Amino acid sequence: MTTRKHAAGAGDALAALVTAEDAQGGATLEVTSPFDGAVLAVLPRSTPEDAERAVARGREAQREWARRPVRERAAVLERFGALLIDHRDEMLDWIQLESGKNRASALEEFADTVLWAHHVARHAPGVLRERRRAGAFPVLTHTIERHIPKGVVAVIAPWNYPLSLPIGDALPALAAGNAVVVKPDSQTPDTALFALRLLREAGLPAGAAQIVVGAGRELGPALTGHADFLMFTGSSATGRILAQECAERLIGFSAELGGKNPLLVLGDADPERAAEGAVHAAFSNSGQLCISVERGLVHADVWGRFVPALVERTRALRLAAGTTWDADMGSLAGEAQLRKVTAHVRDAVDKGATVLAGGHPRPDLGPYFFEPTLLADVAPDMRVFSEETFGPLLSLYRVDSDEAAIAAANDSEYGLNASIWSGDVRHARAVARRIRTGTVNINEGYAAAWASHDAPMGGMGASGIGRRHGAEGLLKYTEAQTIAAQRLIPIAGPSSVSHERWGTALTWGVRALRRLR
Repeated sequence: MTTRKHAAGAGDALAALVTAEDAQGGATLEVTSPFDGAVLAVLPRSTPEDAERAVARGREAQREWARRPVRERAAVLERFGALLIDHRDEMLDWIQLESGKNRASALEEFADTVLWAHHVARHAPGVLRERRRAGAFPVLTHTIERHIPKGVVAVIAPWNYPLSLPIGDALPALAAGNAVVVKPDSQTPDTALFALRLLREAGLPAGAAQIVVGAGRELGPALTGHADFLMFTGSSATGRILAQECAERLIGFSAELGGKNPLLVLGDADPERAAEGAVHAAFSNSGQLCISVERGLVHADVWGRFVPALVERTRALRLAAGTTWDADMGSLAGEAQLRKVTAHVRDAVDKGATVLAGGHPRPDLGPYFFEPTLLADVAPDMRVFSEETFGPLLSLYRVDSDEAAIAAANDSEYGLNASIWSGDVRHARAVARRIRTGTVNINEGYAAAWASHDAPMGGMGASGIGRRHGAEGLLKYTEAQTIAAQRLIPIAGPSSVSHERWGTALTWGVRALRRLR
């Protein structure tokens, strides 16, 4: 175990980056590792007044930052991606020690952030450039579309992906010319602080990106009350509250929220391949992933081969704490997650569900470990049937047809992600087009769609509003502006021409434009 050795003095260096130097109360936040409870850092706890001051500082810095050419801003992000690679092992340590995930999951998060930084840096100049648009009248009207930054963007992020969520959402906002104030989860601030240090080393002005540390219920209202846009990742319940606060001020709001994501194993799927994919789709990051699968809808034709293969692979997963590469799955992030997973399993078993694998906490490995768990015979009266667990728990349901699988997949208030397994991609695409989720992965769990950075990612229904990634994930941090210049003849007509004569000419022109367009 490297927790205590790593923590010694490392958190103190990051504490200086917290935007709370001018706090009067002197309150602190102790950050501990879920692996063993070791103290990683003691950070100054930000107050609502600190958050307000951070927004004010960001507003000052944003004006100068926005005046820089887009390519210059993009170059900072490109350098940041290179610095991430240079500091890979240190960043992986921070991700693991704060979140409890295994190193392979940490690497997945790290690689995603590096590639996303590169994508934003490469594509932002093209997405944000001024574009000529068709004017009201050819030759007479010259029209351009441009995109200007919102101002100060607040990013409120959860603990499960402490690098890719707070920093990944900040990068396109910065590229668009905004300043950002990030509030990482109180459990995982050091990862974001370390990334902030690298951003500043890459050339980002100090006021353009700031971090405040503290409870969301305390700092959230200060951010929604003063920022110009809010990006939030978290629960649907909290998302609804924040959406209302943003609506009061008529500021923009984007959110990725909860999910109860289905995995569809169609009748023509390879059972062995599907079982291998399902293990990663359900138990990566200890199941603490908004887009991981929690409902396995398995066609009767492959049930008898798929389920035993899945059980075998699930039972073979290696659980361990620490920053080595040995573990297939790490710890849950904390006491709250352990209680919820335990409660869902107990409720299901008490009401008649069958445990096919796992089902128990593992305090011998660490305080918050829970075995990867498979359930069958799950009924609608069980909590796990419709509630998001957000842990290493997959419920399996036998279906008799594609129609039944599609109906079950769509029978949810959520609509974030789906995974479809089939030996015929054309067949799977036809099924995918009928699934009401923001992303659908074919013969993959979640990574194919998430890592397609050129395409939008987000949820339907209770799973969110707005999109990250793609052009939409960049343009949402801007205001569209149209500038139109009229030449030679005003649209209202020359003053020397009567209304009737101008009306005749205008009607002729409208008819001609309809044919041309």
